[in-house]
Amino acid sequence: MSASTLSPPAEHTVAPPVTTSRPGVVRGALAVLLLGTAVLYLWNLSASGYANDFYAAAVQAGTQSWKALLFGSLDPGNTITVDKPPASLWIMGLSGRIFGFNAWSLLVPQAIEGVLSVWLLFATVRRWSGPAAGLVAGAALALTPVAVLMFRFDNPDALLVLLMVAGAYCVVRATEKASVWWLMLAGSALGFGFLTKMLQAFLVLPAFALVYLVAAHTSLGRRLWHLALAGLAVLVSAGWYVALVALWPANSRPYIGGSTDNSLLQLALGYNGLGRIFGGSGPGGGGGPGGGGGNTGFGGATGITRLFGASMGTEISWLLPAALIGLVAGLWYTRLAPRTDRTRAALILWGGWLLVTGLVFSYMQGIIHPYYTVALAPAIAAVIAIVGRELWRGRGMFSCRVVLALMITVTGVWDYALLERTSDWLPVLRVAVLVVAGLAAFAVLFGARFGVVVATTALVGGLLATSAYAVDTASSPHNGAIPTSGPSTGSGVGGGRGGNVSSTALDTLLAQSTTRWAAATTGTQAAGTLELSSGASVMGIGGFSGSDNAPTLAQFEAYVQAGDIHYFIAGGQGGGPGGGGGGVGSQITSWVQSHYKSTTVGGTTVYDLTTG
Repeated sequence: MSASTLSPPAEHTVAPPVTTSRPGVVRGALAVLLLGTAVLYLWNLSASGYANDFYAAAVQAGTQSWKALLFGSLDPGNTITVDKPPASLWIMGLSGRIFGFNAWSLLVPQAIEGVLSVWLLFATVRRWSGPAAGLVAGAALALTPVAVLMFRFDNPDALLVLLMVAGAYCVVRATEKASVWWLMLAGSALGFGFLTKMLQAFLVLPAFALVYLVAAHTSLGRRLWHLALAGLAVLVSAGWYVALVALWPANSRPYIGGSTDNSLLQLALGYNGLGRIFGGSGPGGGGGPGGGGGNTGFGGATGITRLFGASMGTEISWLLPAALIGLVAGLWYTRLAPRTDRTRAALILWGGWLLVTGLVFSYMQGIIHPYYTVALAPAIAAVIAIVGRELWRGRGMFSCRVVLALMITVTGVWDYALLERTSDWLPVLRVAVLVVAGLAAFAVLFGARFGVVVATTALVGGLLATSAYAVDTASSPHNGAIPTSGPSTGSGVGGGRGGNVSSTALDTLLAQSTTRWAAATTGTQAAGTLELSSGASVMGIGGFSGSDNAPTLAQFEAYVQAGDIHYFIAGGQGGGPGGGGGGVGSQITSWVQSHYKSTTVGGTTVYDLTTG
C-alpha cells in the first residue's frame, strides 16, 4: 500500500494550515458545536451545589483572604492547604470575589474551561486534518461522559485538560514552522498544568517532545536546542511558585497539605508523584484503598484492562477500542511517509498522549479515581477524528474501508457491553446502538459512494451511546469526593459530602463567632462542610486524611491560649491516623476532652474553648 494513502503529499508537509472553500459553513458548524457544548455544561449547573466541599471550602476561603487564595488554604485562618497546587482555585476564587461566592460562581469557570477545551481541540486538529476532523474531535470530547462530569465540577481536572490541550495547540504551531516561541508557550502551559495537578500534567510531555523532534522542519541540532528551551519554560512557569512557597516563612503561611515536611516539592515527588505510581502509605506515599485492588472508587484492579473495567469503562472507554485500532492503522499506513508528514505527526502527538497516559493510569499502584480519565478524552477524540478522516479519504481502497468498518463495529459492540452495565437504563438504546453501528459498517464497506449519508450514519453510530450517557450526566447532580458519570448503578461510588457534622443550630453558633477560627474539627472534609454551611472559618486538623501534622498539639494549645479558636467540634472525619487511633487529631481531641466540658448543639458534641 502506498505510504501516502493516509498522508498529504510530501510537498504539502510544510504548507499553510488546512483550509476550506466554505469558511462560512465551518464557522456556523463551530458555533453550533460550541453553543451546544455551553448548554450541556451550563444547564442547571447549580444543581450540584458546591460539588466537592473540599475544594469549594478552599475557594470560599480564597474569597475571604488573599493569602488563602494564593496558597490554596482550606480556611481563611490559613491552617493548611488542599493537597494540590492552587491554580484551579485561583480562577474559581477570583470568580467568587467578582460575582460573590455561590454554587454558580464556583462552577461556571469550570464549564467555560470545558467550552474552551473543545474549541482549542477543534482548532488544533483542524490545522493538520481539516475542519471536518476538527469538528468531530470537538464533538467527541464534548460528549465524553467524564468530560461532562468534570467540566461541571470543582475539581482541578477541568483546568488541567484545558492547559494540556492548549499545550498541544502550541506544539502544532511550533512544529509547522520550527518556532521555538510556540514550543516555549507549550512548555509554559504544562508548567501551569503542574501548578494545577502536579506531575499528571507531564504525562503528555513525551508525546509533545517526540512530535517536535520527529516532524519539525529544521535541523536535528536546532530541534534539540528548541526542546531544551521549552524544558526551561516548563521549569520557570512551574518553579516560580515552588520557590515562592519555599522562600515564604513557614510560620506565616498554611501548612502544605499532603506533604510530610511542609514542602510543595515533597508533595509533588511524594504523595502526588511517586506515591501515586508505586503506592505506599501515609501522605508521603500516596497509597490508599484500591491501589491494585478491586475498589471501583479507586480505579479497580491494576492491569491493561483497567480502563475498560467497572470503575473506568463507562467514564472514558466508549471510543477507546476504535481509537487504538485507528492509531495502529494510521501509523502503519504512514510508516514510509516523509519525516515532516503532518498526518503521522498528528498521530504521534495524540497517540503518544493516549498511550503514555493510558498505560500510567492502567498500572499505577497508588491513589487513582475514575474521573482522572478525563485527561484521556482529548487524545481519544483527536485520534478518532484524524484517522476517521484519513480512512474516509482513502475509502476507494478496500483495506481502508475494512479498517473503518472495523472501528465502527467494535464501537457498537463495546458500547452495547457498557450499556449492559446499567441494564435497566434505556434498554432500547443498546439495540439502537448495535443496529446503527451495523448499518454504518455495512454502508462503509459496500455503499461508500453515498458519502454524506454514510458518514452521518457512522458518526451517529459512534456517538449515540456516549451522547446519551453525557446528557444523563449533565441532568443529574453530583457531589462528594469521588463523582462518577452516567446513571446511578447503586455501587455507592462517589458518596456524599464529607463530614456529616453540620446542623442549623451549629451553623448559627459558628456564624456568630468573631475569633480567627470559629471552630476546629478533625479532617478538612468535615471542616469544609461546616465552612460552607456557616460561612465561618473552621480549622481542619490533620488535613484531608487527618494524618498531616498540622497544627501540632503545641500550636493548637497556643492558638487556644491566644483566644484564636472558639469551639472544638467532636467527631469530624479523616482516613488517616488523625481521624482517631493516634496522630495529631487524636492528641488534640484528648487534650480538649481533658480540659473543657462538652455540650450538645444540634445533635453535635461541641467544646467551648474560650471557657476555662
